[in-house]
Amino acid sequence: MADPTSYRPAPGQIPDVPGVYKFRDEHRRVIYVGKAKSLKQRLANYFQPLASLHPRTATMVTTAASVEWTVVSTEVEALQLEYSWIKEYDPRFNVKYRDDKSYPYLAVTLNEEFPRVQVMRGQKKKGVRYFGPYAHAWAIRETVDLMLRVFPVRTCSAGVFRNAASAGRPCLLGYIGKCSAPCVGRVDPGEHRELAEDFCDFMAGRTGTYIRRLEKQMTAAAEEMEYEKAARLRDDIEALRRAMEKSAVVLADATDADLIALAEDELEAAVQIFHVRGGRVRGQRGWVTDKVEAVDTAGLVEHALQQLYGEESGDAVPKEVLVPALPEDTEAVTQWLSGRRGSNVSLRIPQRGDKKDLMATVARNAQQALVLHKTKRASDLTTRSRALEEIAEALDLESAPLRIECFDISHLQGEDVVASMVVFEDGLPRKSEYRRFQIRSFEGQDDVRSMHEVIGRRFRRYLAEKEKTGEWGEDGEVAVDEAGDEGRPKRFAYPPQLVVVDGGQPQVAAARRALDELGIDDVAVCGLAKRLEEVWLPGEDDPVVLPRSSEGLYLLQRVRDTAHDFAIRYQRSKRTKRLRSSPLDAVPGLGDTRKQALIKHFGSVKRLKQATIEQICEVPGFGRKTAEAVAVALAQAAPAAPAVNTATGEIMEDDGGTTA
Repeated sequence: MADPTSYRPAPGQIPDVPGVYKFRDEHRRVIYVGKAKSLKQRLANYFQPLASLHPRTATMVTTAASVEWTVVSTEVEALQLEYSWIKEYDPRFNVKYRDDKSYPYLAVTLNEEFPRVQVMRGQKKKGVRYFGPYAHAWAIRETVDLMLRVFPVRTCSAGVFRNAASAGRPCLLGYIGKCSAPCVGRVDPGEHRELAEDFCDFMAGRTGTYIRRLEKQMTAAAEEMEYEKAARLRDDIEALRRAMEKSAVVLADATDADLIALAEDELEAAVQIFHVRGGRVRGQRGWVTDKVEAVDTAGLVEHALQQLYGEESGDAVPKEVLVPALPEDTEAVTQWLSGRRGSNVSLRIPQRGDKKDLMATVARNAQQALVLHKTKRASDLTTRSRALEEIAEALDLESAPLRIECFDISHLQGEDVVASMVVFEDGLPRKSEYRRFQIRSFEGQDDVRSMHEVIGRRFRRYLAEKEKTGEWGEDGEVAVDEAGDEGRPKRFAYPPQLVVVDGGQPQVAAARRALDELGIDDVAVCGLAKRLEEVWLPGEDDPVVLPRSSEGLYLLQRVRDTAHDFAIRYQRSKRTKRLRSSPLDAVPGLGDTRKQALIKHFGSVKRLKQATIEQICEVPGFGRKTAEAVAVALAQAAPAAPAVNTATGEIMEDDGGTTA
């Protein structure tokens, strides 16, 4: 525990201007990032007597070993820099909202020649229009199915689209009128894009225009006694109204707004967001976070705004954001939001009417989410704690193994030998720290030797990071990290309390030997053999047998199975990549873009092999020297084995044809 007075800046050293500050621990890792209108006044608050500080703040300043700051010109710049640093360094004492799941969005790929409507998850892509998030993917598909009657936009994948275009026949949706079939030229790219943009406008809340337009067309068709057309338009109107009914009207004035509500206690906080577009709830999402820093409701709101809009721009930031409490720097946050949107954004607390009533509904959802989270966590935490205690007792450990790393070896008949490392912290998987290894020191199958290599490589990296971050250096001197990336989470910087290997006595002995060779004696090792689920310890002739109903055994099995699955996936991906290798891979300096340009120009590798050097030079980006290298590589390549269609048993030719 550090004494804050040991690193307190000298009087007059801290400027009285806006800025962002970082606290670092003794290993130079960034543990807290904050911003301030006045660095001098804000930082002075951290160096009061410990008894007068909030317990969480006191923990942070005693964990820290240094503080540094960066001066900015405006409070908006401070807000932007604080967000980017929190995202970059992932400080342990900052509140970080994380989704409890990956929410699905309805996405329209306007960046393609023929835009596609589909369900998307994960990171948002440039040029794609998103609507949502939705609670379930099936809700998106139901809505899309109704709307395709009126807006028959393409929904097929790129492969299906290409196959339909080459065959000259549309898919089933094209025949039943739920796709305009741009693949066979029924509409040109401009007409199809107009359909996609109308679809987006309708989803964005501009619904009245299309309903009224269809009603006029229906009336005109009926007057001209075109009853079939009128009936079809009537069904289209009904489909659009059913799609609109799936999202209830909550604000009568067709407001575009996001409503953010919080529920909190001393330890945790839950946030819920309702996305309202055109007066209707178009999406809902929420997070729960630990309150690792001393923060009030206004601070939690500011963190939530950074999380929601830090990566957004344009219409993704609504005109109005309603919150339960205004951030401390309301003006700076409002300017930041307006900059993200490109026009003015109103940030306020609803005081009366429908918006206040809807905010109360969002708050009830937040309270229910917090109660549900605590119920689940209490149960899970009890079970995980019991499992870790049982493991510690069975393996005679001094304390519960809060960090467990498990290693597994995978190969196919001695080829593509790989290894996996999975990490469990507090009984839960930490996927961001999973690692994969290729076996380099020898060829062939030898699980024991492979395990020795992988354990050695992993812990050599740990020792290197330990020295690099200044935890120890040669001759007792503190080593300084000069890589320019101080404070970022290190890949192998944290040691486990327990290493689990998939296997029995031989694998356990190999892992222990690798640790002993590196002088590491504070990490326990065990192995879990699949045959009888026995736990093996180094140097022991008999295994430790945990009861079948043991929570500790269940956790070890889960860790082992996770490592096994992770290793198999990596091994299969390597094998698939090897089998799909191309003769063009042997051409030095030829990247994927130019390989694709060659295949696109000639149509297939078979036709490329038949091309002359002069013909290859006609491809943009290819000079004579590169063309000669391509020709030589193709000439030296062995004939590829024919590809087989596993569904039909047919042999596929390079040019796309088939032979029986």
